[in-house]
Amino acid sequence: MSGKSVKTETVTHEEAGARLDRWIKRRMQVTQGEVEKLLRTGQIRVDGGRAKSNTRLEAGQAVRLPPQRRKADAKPGDDFPGGRFSGGDQAFMRDMVLYEDEDLFVLNKPPGFAVQGGTNTYRHVDGMLGYLRGDSEHRPKLVHRLDKDTSGVLAIAKHPAEAARLGELFRGRSLDKVYWAVTIRVPQPRSGQVRCWMARGTGEEGMEDRERMYRSKQGRDFAKHAISDYAVVSTAGQKAAWVALKPITGRTHQLRFHMAELDTAILGDDKYTTRREVPQGVAPGLHLHARALTLPRARGKPITITAPLPWHMKETFETLGFLESEAGRDPLDPFL
Repeated sequence: MSGKSVKTETVTHEEAGARLDRWIKRRMQVTQGEVEKLLRTGQIRVDGGRAKSNTRLEAGQAVRLPPQRRKADAKPGDDFPGGRFSGGDQAFMRDMVLYEDEDLFVLNKPPGFAVQGGTNTYRHVDGMLGYLRGDSEHRPKLVHRLDKDTSGVLAIAKHPAEAARLGELFRGRSLDKVYWAVTIRVPQPRSGQVRCWMARGTGEEGMEDRERMYRSKQGRDFAKHAISDYAVVSTAGQKAAWVALKPITGRTHQLRFHMAELDTAILGDDKYTTRREVPQGVAPGLHLHARALTLPRARGKPITITAPLPWHMKETFETLGFLESEAGRDPLDPFL
């Protein structure tokens, strides 16, 4: 759709909390640089006044848009690099949906499927969220991450107000996340909490790999404190364990790093390894699964969403004799 006159649009309740520059780019075919120029020259105004690109909008505010060509109604995959969508991709995304309401989706992300793009990664959750858009004017938005090879629950906000709310919940530790992992050998003690400072690639000799985390010290550049609760659910003798994990903080590779710190690396982890013998007959792949997420709701009672195990962990559970019923009915049972 195009327009040759100044337009004024009202910020909806669902858009409350959105950054002004992102709100504009959902409506106009403009780059970030063009947005900055339009704001700097006063061609875009909020409630009649000038505003900055990082201004957080409030419901009911009036935004003046200049007479430029607006975005045509987007097709589901228009934001994907190269337009490489196929007819099966929409079904693929819909099949991942575990839960949906007016504010959010919760997906069951398969292992090996990246959450965001990177070098030579063109097919990923973020790039395909357009397929979950439906008739909404808002593109769904990621509010947290999972490693590429980690499977399980992934929350997606349907509109900016929910993205802001969920983002605050994840940052403020106001929700419960439970992961399941299979470890090589059995953590000792069998339940407890791991606390340490960690940093990505310390720059020390032999520790320059920026793709992984290392133990660090308080006060060092970029060091972050990481805390995880863990509880062994079941064991296969002393050769392997099924461990429930509850991250208290949300650091990169935190659970993988913490299990390696206990000298019980997660099965299939190629970054945080152990010299201990790997059990025979287990499936390939990282055995870390985001099992459950309990979310306070904007309206109503909190909800708990659980994700079924991926095929490779099911195969390993069968090989090692683990029964899912051993974990109890509530995802938090192992920590009680």
